Amino acid sequence: MEKQTVSAYQMGILFFVFMTGSSIINIPGPLISKAYNGAWLSLLVSGALGLLVLASILYLNKRYPGLSFVEYSRQLMGSTLTALFCLITISFLLQMQSGIVNDVGLFMVSSMLRESPIYAFTFLIFAVSAVTVRAGLEVMARMFTLTMILTTGCILLVLLIALPDYDPTQLLPIMPKGIKPVLHGAYFTFGFPYVEVFLFTMLLPFVNKESANKLSKTMVAALCINIIVLCVSCVCAIMIFGSFAGEMPYVLFSLARIVEFEEIVQRIESIIGMSLILGSYMKTSITLYVLNLFVSQVFGMKNSRALVMPLALMGFLMGLVSVDSATDWGRIVSTVHPVWSFTAFMIPLLLVLLLSLIRKPRTKPLGEPNIAKSNPSE
Repeated sequence: MEKQTVSAYQMGILFFVFMTGSSIINIPGPLISKAYNGAWLSLLVSGALGLLVLASILYLNKRYPGLSFVEYSRQLMGSTLTALFCLITISFLLQMQSGIVNDVGLFMVSSMLRESPIYAFTFLIFAVSAVTVRAGLEVMARMFTLTMILTTGCILLVLLIALPDYDPTQLLPIMPKGIKPVLHGAYFTFGFPYVEVFLFTMLLPFVNKESANKLSKTMVAALCINIIVLCVSCVCAIMIFGSFAGEMPYVLFSLARIVEFEEIVQRIESIIGMSLILGSYMKTSITLYVLNLFVSQVFGMKNSRALVMPLALMGFLMGLVSVDSATDWGRIVSTVHPVWSFTAFMIPLLLVLLLSLIRKPRTKPLGEPNIAKSNPSE
């Protein structure tokens, strides 16, 4: 199959889908429990840090056009160090894809279908995600555009219907316990989702040359919209539930339960459940795609398509043994995830960025991006 490329606009859609997918459902409740009414301030702080990470990967993509993170890391710090850091990154990506799908399973068995086993949901999501990844990045970009419109539109519709129930006085005081909870919330949300911007170091080389000059503006706009959407979600949750919003792990799902419109529109929480499933499916597919690229490029495999199903199966099996309950998973996300993600993503990125500022670029004559050799669609 010919190498698949996407436009800058499609890459922006993939970026927005990845950053917003599961976070819009999972972030507001836990974040409000940590930062209280200042949750939206925490998102502004962590979002600003996410913009710095995005600026770094855009700089590296511009300086080493057509090369992925693995490829220009080999040029800057050699194959041995690259393999060492990438193994840490791969270990976290395995845990990350497993965690995204597990979160959907925990939501389903705790909120909607309590008698069903969790593997009934996680297996199906991994199976569909693996098939999607094998179809290629171009197919994913086209399909996720429509799915993103549906998912985001449904969530915004729920927030708009709840408009009569909002109480703006619940937003005050903004920082009832000072600035420390706000910084704690910023630390939490930087670990999920904003440090995950790093994954697009592997995808940016797939942007076609015709729209490459629009890539930076599109990516920055997508991240800014993501920050706004998450802030609005937190503000709406606080205006409905006040301080009790922090006690609800899926606060938007709880918000949808109380929405009523002229006794016709009631009990529309299933819309939020559908949005969580679709968002997590899209994010899982992108994560699996990047994981597959990392493994194939680190180990020099030409036919990376064969790795998709085994990696998906590995994520499914990890999910069965790594999480015991929703409480245990919440502890992992709050304590382990930020530290592990910083080690796996930020330390290699900062090191490569520092070396790129010191050394002169040494790239091959560019035709098609080198990353084409490890495209799962080939």
